[in-house]
Amino acid sequence: MQAKPFSLGYVGVGLMGLPMVQRLLKLGWRVRAYDIVPERVTQSGAIAVGCAADAAADVVLLNLPTDHAVEEAVFGAKGLATSMRAPQLVVDFSTIPVDACRDHARVLQEKTGCRWVDAPVSGGPPASGAGTLTVMAGGSEEDLKRLDPLMRDVAARCTRMGPVGAGLAAKMINQLIVGVGHAMLAECVALCGKAGIDAARIPECLGGGYADSNLMKAYWPRMVERDFAPRGYVRQLLKDLEMVNTWGSGLAAQRPMLTQALSLYRELARRGDTELDTSAVVKLYD
Repeated sequence: MQAKPFSLGYVGVGLMGLPMVQRLLKLGWRVRAYDIVPERVTQSGAIAVGCAADAAADVVLLNLPTDHAVEEAVFGAKGLATSMRAPQLVVDFSTIPVDACRDHARVLQEKTGCRWVDAPVSGGPPASGAGTLTVMAGGSEEDLKRLDPLMRDVAARCTRMGPVGAGLAAKMINQLIVGVGHAMLAECVALCGKAGIDAARIPECLGGGYADSNLMKAYWPRMVERDFAPRGYVRQLLKDLEMVNTWGSGLAAQRPMLTQALSLYRELARRGDTELDTSAVVKLYD
């Protein structure tokens, strides 16, 4: 196996991070990893370290659930900013606010000389483990070129959308489409029941037409079967939709469809279903 061109650190070995780390190790990458739940790192097979600062490497990957978690991992008392030095690079797969990302990148460069690439993803845990993620990237052309060998191993598609923050702006659009799409699919599943037709056959019936989509292929069967084992959490999509709403409000953008999808996920959370799969929005139509 050909040697990889740089070493990796990894912070956040959770639902998305675990399958990615396991894949990277199988492909011959050197990975040292940290998670607040040490057992996750043990399960991944990576070299375990005791804090985020100790995960410093040529390229450090973040895969964290919230902006607070990112801030703590990078700028906390035992964060990466205490140990990283240029030309080491941070690549953040997390979905965080666009402006927060730009602030983090600026502060990290001021403190350490290190640069930042925002690289939010779409595809879920299966794609993370298979290396078929879609990556929306923001950063310099030089940094993305440097990351080419890594992105070829984790993503089916990596698109540089512009400077730092541009990847997350694209992810906001992605989450708007996904969130509204979930609500639309749930409503259609419920309508099938009212109409007396077999909802399970709809993907087959509509396959190849304009209504067909990866979203339908992934989530329609889960809604029909009431399979809510989490591949992605309600709380996570709700967090993202709240983020998109704040971002859109700051841009003075009209967003009636987002408002409706957001109201449904807020209601799902109010009922205590935050740890279920995002397809559980169909429960609101029971």
